[in-house]
Amino acid sequence: MGVKFKDIATPEEIKLKDLEGRTIAIDAYNTIYQFLSGIRQKDGSPLKDAEGNVTSHLSGLLYRTSSIVEKGIKPIYVFDGKPSEHKASTINKRQEIKEKSEEEWRKAVEAGDEELARKYAIRTSRMTPYIVESSKELLDYMGIPYVQASGEGEAQASYMVSNNDAWAVASQDYDCLLFGSPRIVRNLTLSGGLSNLEYMELEKVLTNVNLTREELIDLALLVGTDFNDGVHGIGVKKGLKLLENKSLEEVLKEMDIEPKTNLFTLREIFMNPDINTKYKIKFNNVDNDKITEFLCEKHGFSEDRVLNTTGKMKELNTAQRSLEDWF
Repeated sequence: MGVKFKDIATPEEIKLKDLEGRTIAIDAYNTIYQFLSGIRQKDGSPLKDAEGNVTSHLSGLLYRTSSIVEKGIKPIYVFDGKPSEHKASTINKRQEIKEKSEEEWRKAVEAGDEELARKYAIRTSRMTPYIVESSKELLDYMGIPYVQASGEGEAQASYMVSNNDAWAVASQDYDCLLFGSPRIVRNLTLSGGLSNLEYMELEKVLTNVNLTREELIDLALLVGTDFNDGVHGIGVKKGLKLLENKSLEEVLKEMDIEPKTNLFTLREIFMNPDINTKYKIKFNNVDNDKITEFLCEKHGFSEDRVLNTTGKMKELNTAQRSLEDWF
């Protein structure tokens, strides 16, 4: 879910053409969850092959990635590593929601209410080892590089942008601002051939709210992140007012609130995250034989549809446009 910064982020609208020739680091988990939630049957159950293996994520990766590449965009998927111990509470809460939703989904299916069943089903998506590994296998056959993060995928992707190995992070969450990504793209979906793209620059966001990145992190900690609960009833706008000319420590002291986790520790999650610096990025051509074997023979995909889709992925031009070449 990430920090709720919608009210202050003020993204700009851009066109797909603006990303042509750009290398984009895509938050893999964020994207795959979209596929697992959205690509489902009428009763809300995910797509599956004859063996009962979920294939919603494979369908999503195949069709969206090919469309992205066809538009001249070079994607790199970034997969999460081990979650921080400070994320345990958030993970537990999400698990409880999934379990409750599964119960409600079964009731709706039994009652024959497909609309209600689908509503609850999209909340039950899980990232299993099979889903992660099969996603990576498909990307290998498509010639699309991926990076395995040591910790948070968004932190890894943000580092890659800062390191000029990608031009922007593509993620729906605003946490990339906290992790220091200079540029962020939202809504890279191409649903129905369209895309309501949004673009943010970290420096512009900081200028608009008159904060440093460190102060933005403190605002997030006050409001609440995936790593801490924040203060109940405090939203972004109220948090900005509270932090005017005051430190986070001073604000919490005035509220007589003792943080459950040391503030320095929480700040370090964003300022100095665990990063894999030994990644390698290489774009390759599509291996149609491997893709056909993997998707069609193993998972029951239509060979004609698969080959028509991969036909969109011509050899990627690895020449990166200049970072200054923008608007």
